[in-house]
Amino acid sequence: MGWRIGQDRVYIQAMTPISIAIEDPRHPEITQLLNQSRALMQELFASDENHFLSIEELRSPDIRFFAARQQGRYIGCGALAIRPDYGEIKSMFTDPKVRGAGVARAILDRLEAQARQLMLPKLMLETGDLLSHAQRLYTQAGFTLCGPFGEYERQSSSVFMQKILSKTSQA
Repeated sequence: MGWRIGQDRVYIQAMTPISIAIEDPRHPEITQLLNQSRALMQELFASDENHFLSIEELRSPDIRFFAARQQGRYIGCGALAIRPDYGEIKSMFTDPKVRGAGVARAILDRLEAQARQLMLPKLMLETGDLLSHAQRLYTQAGFTLCGPFGEYERQSSSVFMQKILSKTSQA
């Protein structure tokens, strides 16, 4: 996405198409994105409030790791952790240079499509209370607030959300 500044307006150039596919988080560009994400989380939250997965954990058989590419460059990523009764959204991050262009929403939609393919009844996630843009993204995608789940404990910095995918699942 590019910006062009006119006399009294900012023009957003049309974004070229992106592709989203299962990728290896060890790819150097993807690792760089993940490291940027971790650095931001470590800057904003105490170490016991960070719940990101290691690159090796993102390669686990129960994880589907996706990355978005545009013009041959990786610009975002996200993962679906497959749990017994739900899918968990993990490692969502978009290159700051393309934020606001719909990349995160496209990745989230791809993760949801994967969860539906796997017939998971719901998606769940934990995000930080200071990450208002992320919270807005999830709310716009149909997620609602819920309590802690899985191995998470209640923390003042955590916001827990869920999205029911199947009418037969319980909230």
